[in-house]
Amino acid sequence: MEQVIYLVRHCKATGQDPDCELTSQGYEQSQQLASFFETIEVDQIITSPYTRAVQSILPTAEQKNLDIYVHDGLKERDLSNKKLENWMELLEASFRDLHMKLSGGESSYEAMQRFLPILEAIKLGRVKSTILVTHGNLMTLMLNHFDRQYGFEDWKSLSNPDVYKVTIGSGLIERIWQ
Repeated sequence: MEQVIYLVRHCKATGQDPDCELTSQGYEQSQQLASFFETIEVDQIITSPYTRAVQSILPTAEQKNLDIYVHDGLKERDLSNKKLENWMELLEASFRDLHMKLSGGESSYEAMQRFLPILEAIKLGRVKSTILVTHGNLMTLMLNHFDRQYGFEDWKSLSNPDVYKVTIGSGLIERIWQ
């Protein structure tokens, strides 16, 4: 059985804190996501616990009459617990050195490790199609797990929202959000 994962980056939000909600534009985008997925078979939805991620996929879940499963493994990556003036440079460096770890943060490698149990559960399950809703940094690291070419420049090119289709087994990756 061919399995597909739709990696979804959340819609536009009011900020970066875990409890930040979607903006009015973000709510419109969540409706656009529901329209986008309307004709696509989806068996399950797993999302980051962050409010903006749940709100992004809620219209899709309601439309498809699916429960939303929340998983901490999909939460945003913490680069550091300190305010960093040069955070963009450090983030870029963290894509080159997956084991680089800043004060109070997690390395790219550690963030990727949070995703692997979810991937294994999907592979072992009997579902054909899963939506995973997450955040830009972790989404790019997830793509990097499937294809090492994905990195910092791909993170910079992500939109809110964004959708990639990953076909398990063949390793085919497609950016399908317009």
